[in-house]
Order: sequence, then structure tokens, then C-alpha cells
Amino acid sequence: MFSLKRQTPGEVAFGILNGLLMLIICFLTLYPIWYVLVNAFNDGADAMRGGIYWIPREFSLENFRAVFRSEGIMTAMGVTVAKTLVGVPVHVLFTAMVAYAVSRRELIGRNLYMIIGTITMFFGGGLIPYYLLIRDLGLLDNFLVYIIPAAFSFFDLIIFLSFFREIPAGLEEAARIDGANDLTIFTRVIIPVSMPVVATIALFHGVYQWNDYFTGMIYINNTDLQPIQTFLYRVVAQSSSNQMLGAMPSGVTQTVTSQSLKLATMVVTTAPIVCVYPFLQKYFVKGFMVGSLKG
Repeated sequence: MFSLKRQTPGEVAFGILNGLLMLIICFLTLYPIWYVLVNAFNDGADAMRGGIYWIPREFSLENFRAVFRSEGIMTAMGVTVAKTLVGVPVHVLFTAMVAYAVSRRELIGRNLYMIIGTITMFFGGGLIPYYLLIRDLGLLDNFLVYIIPAAFSFFDLIIFLSFFREIPAGLEEAARIDGANDLTIFTRVIIPVSMPVVATIALFHGVYQWNDYFTGMIYINNTDLQPIQTFLYRVVAQSSSNQMLGAMPSGVTQTVTSQSLKLATMVVTTAPIVCVYPFLQKYFVKGFMVGSLKG
């Protein structure tokens, strides 16, 4: 038999208030996304009248047709996909290798490396010295500007380090008895048992690579190398929207406006990463929780 504890009026009122607060927070978080979707799928000329809040008043796909017909968007999408697919494995592998080395207590200068890395999290040289460095490395207008500077993150190293310290030392000792060296232990023992944190960092960096517009805006002048988020930045600017509209056939621009084009482009650029995120969220949560538990 189960006995249910009777709640006091104060506890009931607190529960109701807490539920209402959560609903308000969810609404404030999700409604802007819904508003963008509704207006993106509405006829652009009709949307100029206003009053569209919950469902499209005149459903139309012309906004999305205009986006996909615009010059350069598919190239920009390809650049974003390429830099994400290349940048994520490079970042995860390089950061994990450094974290594994730093996790070894016998590493000479280990504490000094941690101090130097911590300082870099709070202090930097600034944009102009960094731009000069990128220029001197020959990375201006170079696809590798998306990969090499982002290959390592000390913040992600700390996450890896916390996880590696929780791995039983017996696994490594058994591998050494079998004759494995450090590289073999790292690739065949450490990484396989660290997949939750690997997926977490991959998600972190994948979202960063997909959403990064600043790198393409500052260090890339060649439009064929600019990612989709930089393309979106240009669309949000009025001049770029007008250029896109000017490039459309006359029959298309009658129902497509600058505002509707912006909203449709936002949906196109954010939809892929939004669809991928739910599948990796369980690894994201697990990667954070495993390293925080003892015993």
C-alpha cells in the first residue's frame, strides 16, 4: 500500500506558481522561433500588413524559392558543411590529445601549462594583433582559417581533463602490461571509453562552426569561401537583401519582400543544426554528468 502525503495549501500554491512560471519561460523562449517560421511561410506582400502572430494568413513558399534561387547560397551552405565536417574531428582529436597529455602527472611543466592556458581564457591580444597574425600565417582568404585557429580550446581541454581523471587507472595499467604505448592507449582505450565527452565537445564545436559568421566576415573577402552565416549576415543587412531581390525574376519579387526574405534565410540556415541537436543532447548531458560523480 502506498500512502500519499497530503500537500498543504502553501505547497499547492507554490506548485501552481512554479508551473505557470515555467510555462511563461517556455513561451518566451519558443514564440520568437514560431513567429519567424509563421512569417517565413507567409506571403511576403501580405505580411507587410502585419497582424500575423500564430498561423500564416496566406501560405506561400515563394520566400524559400527566392532564397534557394539567390546567387551564392548553395556555395555558402557547402562551405559551412565542409568546415563543420572537417573542423569538428580536428578540434576534438587535437584537444583530446593535449588534454590526455596534461592529465599525466609525470608530464614536466604540467602546472605551468595549466596556468598559461587559464590566463588565455581571460586575456587576449585583441582583434588587430590577431588579424595581423592570421595575415602573417597566410590564412586570409584561406579555407584553413576556419580550421587551424579553432583546432584547440582550453575550455574544452578542461572538460576533457575532468573526464579523463575519472577513468580507472587500471585500464591504462593493463594496456601497458600488454605492451601498448601512449598512442595506442589513447586511441584504443581512452577515446572509446570517453565517447560521452567526445560527443559533448563535438556538439559544442559543431554548433560553433555552423553558427560562426565573424570569421568569414573579417578574414574572408572571397565570396566563394564565405559560410552560410556570413551570407545570412549580409541578407539581414538591407543592401544585401535588395541585391538578392534584384537578382530574382520579376514574377518572384512581386510577393517576396526584404523582410520575408530575411526570415526565410534564417529558417534555412538554422534548420540543419536544430534538427541535429536533439540527437546529440543525451550525450551532451551525460558528458557533463559523468565527470561530476564520484564512486
